[in-house]
Amino acid sequence: MKIDSFKAYDIRGRIPDQINNDIARRIGNATAEFLGVAGNVVIGRDMRLSSAAMADAVAEGLMEAGMTVLDIGLCGTEMVYFATAELGADGGIMITASHNPADYNGLKLVRELAKPISGDTGLREIRRLAERDARSVGATRGERRAVDIFEDYVRHILGYVDVAGLKPMKLVVNAGNGCAGLAVDGLAPHLPFEFVKIHHQPDGSFPNGVPNPMLTDNRVSTAEAIARSRADMGIAWDGDFDRCFLFDEHGTFIEGYYIVGLLAESLLAKNPGGRVVHDPRLTWNTIDIVERAGGEAVQSKSGHSFMKETMRKVDGIYGGEMSAHHYFRDFSYADSGMIPWLLVAELMSQTGKPLSELVGERIAKYPASGEINREVADASATLEMLRERYGADALQVDDIDGYSFEFANWRFNIRMSNTEPVIRLNVESRADMPLMKAKTAEILQAIDSSQ
Repeated sequence: MKIDSFKAYDIRGRIPDQINNDIARRIGNATAEFLGVAGNVVIGRDMRLSSAAMADAVAEGLMEAGMTVLDIGLCGTEMVYFATAELGADGGIMITASHNPADYNGLKLVRELAKPISGDTGLREIRRLAERDARSVGATRGERRAVDIFEDYVRHILGYVDVAGLKPMKLVVNAGNGCAGLAVDGLAPHLPFEFVKIHHQPDGSFPNGVPNPMLTDNRVSTAEAIARSRADMGIAWDGDFDRCFLFDEHGTFIEGYYIVGLLAESLLAKNPGGRVVHDPRLTWNTIDIVERAGGEAVQSKSGHSFMKETMRKVDGIYGGEMSAHHYFRDFSYADSGMIPWLLVAELMSQTGKPLSELVGERIAKYPASGEINREVADASATLEMLRERYGADALQVDDIDGYSFEFANWRFNIRMSNTEPVIRLNVESRADMPLMKAKTAEILQAIDSSQ
C-alpha cells in the first residue's frame, strides 16, 4: 500500500484518500517499531472533527506493538513536545494538520527529549514500515492512560518571564477556533492582562475559516478587534499554536523577521553571551541585534528539523525563523507559540514602549520585502538563472538554503519550496526602503521573464 501523505517534516493529507484511520494505525505501529523499545509514547490531538478517531487509531497501532500510550488529550503541538520530555517518554505523536483546511489531518512525530523525526531522521523508514504493514506485535499488548500535564505546562511557560514585573495590558487573542484558547485560559489567571478573546473556542468545523494568520484576509478580525478595544497588542495562532503572529497597537501585522530580533534581545539579556540560531532568508537585523547584545549569531538551514539540530549542536539559547517558528533551549530546543508573546509583553513592560516603537526602528534600519512566492515551471533552472545574473557582482554567495546574495547595501535569498512548485524570495536593505523595493521588482521581473 502506497502512502503519499508523508512530507519533508511531518505527515499530512486529505481525508480519506491521503490519510485515514487505517493509515494512522499503520503509522502508530510503524513508529513503535522504529523507536525499537517497549516503552511509552505521548499522544495528543487538535480540535479537528477527525482527530479523536485518528488518535484512537494511532493508539491502537502503538498498543499493538506493546507501547504504553500516555494520552494528554486535546492540546497544542508544543504540549506534546513538553510532555514527551517532561515524562521521559520514548516518543510523541501529535494528531494535527495545523493550518490546513478542515478535510485534512496529519501527524507530527518526535522521539525522546522531543527530538524531531523528519525525512532524514526516520520518517522515510516509518513510511516504509507503514506501507509494508507487517504489524509489529509486542510480547504483551500495551495500555492507554490519560495523563494530565496541563498545570505543569502552564507553570513551565510562565517561567520564561518575570510575572511580577509585567504591566497591565489589554491583549486581543485570536485562536482561530484552534487549540490556543486552552493555553491562554490556563495562563490568564497568573497574568495582569485583560484578554479580548475572538474565535476562542476549539471548533474543528472552522466557522470563521481555517486558522492560518499567514493569509491576509484572516488578519482582518484581529486588527478590527484591536481597533475596537484599543488593545496594546494582538496575537493570533494557527490551529495547533506552534506559531504565533503579532499585531501592534494600531492593528498592523508585524513580520516574523522583526519578532526574531526582539526575542533574541530578550533572551540574550537573560543569557549573556548565548548563541542565537537564525534562518538564511532575512538575516541582517537579527545579526545586528545579537552582536550588539554580546551574543553569537549562528545560521541554519530553514525548517524546524534543521533549526533544532543546529540549536542542539551549538546549544543555542533561542532560534527564530521569519515564518513565526520560535525555538527555545529550555523548551527541549522545540518551538512554542506561547513563549514568544509573553517575552514581547515583558519587553513592552520593561521599556514602556509600544510594540510599534519596538519594531519600528528596526523596520526602518532593515526594511524587508516579506516572503514572496512565485510559481515557476522549473525551480532549479530559475535559481541557477539568478545565480548567473547576480553571483558575479555579489560580495558573498551562500548556498546553505537555496542561494543568498549579499551586496554592500542589500541582499536577497531565493529558495525552493519543499512542498510546492514555487520559489520563495526575500529581499532586505540597509535603511533604504526604495532600494529594497526596486531590487525586489527587478528580481521578480527577471523571474517572470525567464518563464
